[in-house]
Amino acid sequence: MTQGEAIEILKTGANVFLTGEPGSGKTHTINEYVGWLRAAGIEPSVTAATGIAATHVNGMTLHAWSGIGIARELSPADIDRIVSKEHVARRIAKAKVLIVEEVSMLSAATLEMADAVCREVRRDERPFGGLVVILVGDFFQLPPVSRGEEPMFAYASSLWRGLNTIVCYLTEQHRQDDADFLDVLSAVRRGQVGQGHRDALAERSVGFSALPADAPKLFSHNADVDRINAEEHAKLPGKVRVFRMGSKGKDSLVEGLKRGCLSPEVLELKEGAAVMFTKNSPQGKFVNGTLGVVQDFDTEGLPVVKTKNGMIVHAEPMEWQVEEQGKVKANVTQVPLRLAYAMTVHKSQGMSMDAAIIDLSKAFEYGQGYVALSRVRSLGGLHLLGLNERSLEVHPEVLLKDRDFRAASETAAETFATMGADEREELQRKFVKAMGGAWPEEGAVGDMETQTRAGGAGAGLPGRLAETLGVVRDARDLKSAAKERGLTISTVVRHLEELDELDRLSHADFAHLIPPDAADEIAEALASDRSGRLGPVYSALRGRHSFETIRLVRLLHG
Repeated sequence: MTQGEAIEILKTGANVFLTGEPGSGKTHTINEYVGWLRAAGIEPSVTAATGIAATHVNGMTLHAWSGIGIARELSPADIDRIVSKEHVARRIAKAKVLIVEEVSMLSAATLEMADAVCREVRRDERPFGGLVVILVGDFFQLPPVSRGEEPMFAYASSLWRGLNTIVCYLTEQHRQDDADFLDVLSAVRRGQVGQGHRDALAERSVGFSALPADAPKLFSHNADVDRINAEEHAKLPGKVRVFRMGSKGKDSLVEGLKRGCLSPEVLELKEGAAVMFTKNSPQGKFVNGTLGVVQDFDTEGLPVVKTKNGMIVHAEPMEWQVEEQGKVKANVTQVPLRLAYAMTVHKSQGMSMDAAIIDLSKAFEYGQGYVALSRVRSLGGLHLLGLNERSLEVHPEVLLKDRDFRAASETAAETFATMGADEREELQRKFVKAMGGAWPEEGAVGDMETQTRAGGAGAGLPGRLAETLGVVRDARDLKSAAKERGLTISTVVRHLEELDELDRLSHADFAHLIPPDAADEIAEALASDRSGRLGPVYSALRGRHSFETIRLVRLLHG
């Protein structure tokens, strides 16, 4: 099934299981769907199985969202206690569409506990109290933490059957275009690794003396990762620069963000350090997984990174957020980097890498080797330190279940292919109406690029941007706009920058937010410095104006 076909099915309001191989575009498809929902005025509840996955989608873990926490089972008294928490009950009662990322890492018991809480809060005995549920993941990847016992996958639950999900199995490949490598990965996924595949991997085996200097190492255990990062960084001469994470919001949400953020709470860097970006740049300068080396530190003391493709990036702090019903409930701020000498396979899930040094000699879990190998785009970028038999195995139960998923997806694709465009649109319109949304205007129903060009005050824009634009137009200043939106000032400006990139921002929308005595002075400083960086301009102005105000003037004259 293509991404486009899956999105058309998602828009009908059906419960869906979205799956596919690594690199098939699951996250991209969900982002498109979320954008469409917000354009229609429907705010989804975006959750994930782990903290790391939650930070990738600006959501929270399903455990936190549902209030079940770390519980392994719930008694009726436990459910009553959770339901009595006003913020949890309000969140679940207001929810309309629940998205669960990395569902493969959730046990059946965890999914059932979240379902029980939703049914109780919503007083509705349908699965999850009648919410539209979108489950996203690939069961060939890392399984639920089993704590010594055989895991019960989420799909084995009677709840899964009760959801009656339409399976959308994505079959396109957007990460790997190396035919030989794809053949190896497909063989691992099918449980049919032959001698030819082993030989192809053996050719990528290297000794420590032949390792590329700038590729990260992936290991199965934390101890190896911590040791190598510390040892390699300690070898570098020069002064250590320390970057501490900032935070704002409820303590429990902040702690969840800190655990899930791939950038450490205290980041120590020296000139020459091998680093990896941990977040996607809104301007497309880097993505989560981009490799580089710290070349210098700028006048603000921030790292200047030369990426593997030669681009020079000034790594300014970025935000990781928890959003709920379109409002930011907590955020952490850190330079979006981590040392890239080594990391665990677990933390690499969701990344795409041009190259990696992988040691699978101690692989202990089904799917661990498959996840590690599939992070890399080609065989040429793969450097193997070791490989054991478990690293080439996937769970035998999943092998059997995958056939069912593929067959169900083919049936769904055939069914929707026979459906006329008018019939599909009618289903989609009914779903939007049932959710209390508004059908996007003519011409704003296709992809998000089309939507953002649709015209009108906020027509076709993602909900968060449309709301920010409306607030900013009427706000007295940046501070009041941020307060009304429930966002940080920096986030409001970032939304305006995104609107500008979409060609949906006029000077009249935001010029009144710039203090009259600041505009000319900042414009002159920007014109004098052609580097495009904020740090030198801020320094030249001796801190008289905030970074956010400088960014607004840059937008005005950009």
